[in-house]
Amino acid sequence: MFIDEFSSLPPIIPRGPIAILGLGGGTAARLLLHLWPERELIGWEIDEILIDKARDYLGLSELEGKNKHGGGLTIHIDDALSDANDPEGGFAGIVVDLFSNGDVLPVLKEAETWFKLRKRLRPGGRIMINCVEEQRRGHDDDETLQSTITGENHAR
Repeated sequence: MFIDEFSSLPPIIPRGPIAILGLGGGTAARLLLHLWPERELIGWEIDEILIDKARDYLGLSELEGKNKHGGGLTIHIDDALSDANDPEGGFAGIVVDLFSNGDVLPVLKEAETWFKLRKRLRPGGRIMINCVEEQRRGHDDDETLQSTITGENHAR
């Protein structure tokens, strides 16, 4: 999934804040606020150095706080899967973009994680996921991840 596909989320969700789990350098947040400046975004990133560098070199600080349309970005440097900073009533949408060393986090291959994320949504809310499938031959985890997301059974 390309970052620009995240911009298709706002028109299909109710009003309310959107979580970005795995903010990175803020590319998805920048695009979302460019197209939907009235949206409130709450981003999580575990790497404080990445956020500092994105503020210094990628203009991330320009997105923080309220803009003239009422939207903007709030950043939490914390575990994205913690619900400690969730807004009252839940999120209208959640963007999941969590990787470590180029691989999807193992916790995202567990059904319980998705049940917990679903509970963080308000009625009518949706989750959009960025996941990659490794192209390495014989890597069984790839099929497990694909099955988890699509609900398909990949029999051999």
